[in-house]
Amino acid sequence: MRITEAARRLGTSPRMLRYRESLGLLPATREPAPRRPASGPGGDRPQAASGRGARRGGGHRQFGEAELRAVALALDLEKRYDIGPAELAFGLRVLAEPEVQARVRELGERIGRLSAPPARALDFEKEKALRLLQRRR
Repeated sequence: MRITEAARRLGTSPRMLRYRESLGLLPATREPAPRRPASGPGGDRPQAASGRGARRGGGHRQFGEAELRAVALALDLEKRYDIGPAELAFGLRVLAEPEVQARVRELGERIGRLSAPPARALDFEKEKALRLLQRRR
């Protein structure tokens, strides 16, 4: 189905669906552009002007049931956790990219929003105990 119908079924706007697509929250899918018959001598077709109204790559966005379910899930997560599409997209990036995940975890630990992983906590306790023992000597 086209983007306007998908937006209507989801209770959102085509613009919001395009925004979600730009954030990577749904795959870009397009219907192939219809082929125009050749015209002119030698089968050359007139070229479209490259200004407003020109179609690059042609076709229309198509949304299937899988895309609709993905957007519906995203909308539910956003509502449930009071976040926007950009925050959800960043959350997905954190899950997908180990380096980003490590840096966000480091920040969370530094500002006290996350506790240190158990191995680090044990290392800290070990170091603390060694310092206490050294003081007693």
